[in-house]
Amino acid sequence: MNYIDEKFINLIKEIESKSEYEIYVNILSSFKKVPTVTQNSLEKFLNKFKYWGDFNIAQNNYEVFYLRTKMLTERLQDWVSLYNKLEDFRSKYLLFAILNNIYNFDFVELKNSTEYQFKHYFDLNLLPKCENDVFVDVGTYTGDTVLDFISSYGENYKKIYCYEMTKDMHKYINENLKNFKNIEIKQKAVADKNKTLYINTNEFSLSANTTCNSGENAVEAVSLDEDIKEPISLIKMDIEGGEKDAIVGATNHIVNETPKLLLSVYHGNTDILDIPNMIDKLTDKYNYHLRYYGGCAYPTEIVLFCLPKQ
Repeated sequence: MNYIDEKFINLIKEIESKSEYEIYVNILSSFKKVPTVTQNSLEKFLNKFKYWGDFNIAQNNYEVFYLRTKMLTERLQDWVSLYNKLEDFRSKYLLFAILNNIYNFDFVELKNSTEYQFKHYFDLNLLPKCENDVFVDVGTYTGDTVLDFISSYGENYKKIYCYEMTKDMHKYINENLKNFKNIEIKQKAVADKNKTLYINTNEFSLSANTTCNSGENAVEAVSLDEDIKEPISLIKMDIEGGEKDAIVGATNHIVNETPKLLLSVYHGNTDILDIPNMIDKLTDKYNYHLRYYGGCAYPTEIVLFCLPKQ
């Protein structure tokens, strides 16, 4: 056992020993010890991106803390299970840091876990090379991830598919990627099956647009299994909470081809637990790693790397 194992186990034991009410009180009291300016910044952030619950300090509305409490009460053993699945020290340290932030509002461990050396998604210790890949970028935004992929590995890919449902972003994608070969850009959402969805436009950032089953701004949604017929070797997903449905729609590719998976696991309070469980149920052919690219106050930009076993 190393010191991170010990710290993680002790934190699990502490949470396990508490009642649901005591867990909630610990989270709330830890938050109230945070400097006021940081409290206000967190409130502003959480109200821009409504993934984790309601939050209003003036009205004593701390639903986000209640949902965290409920998750810890009901899913604590899933944290232990995920910890045991992780393949490297850095991943385990990060999982401890996330849990410690959730329970104790600790910023130090989360900051220490942040990846600064490599580009977002492309950790060269985990993915030292990518050659002749069919890369599917689900949630392309401006094309920034594709540019990072090419910057990290060169132009030795076979093909890149870009899925971005927000029409206004396509002028940036086309401009940013116009000089590169074999890139197919699709104005489509990615889901569990082919259907029509509707876009919820986020007033603060187009990167946070989500989908729903009704509305005025319709968009064609497709599953990767139905939309891409050739074998896929690398999939990145960052689609604001739509990752679980997109995984369902890529089941055949995942089971039959074992592509490398780079999955955002922070758009819901339980995504970090649910998504690796989903992959595990589909196949036993993956090893798991975590990397962190967010800030130190609230855990976002968490990426699950599902890499084929050698």
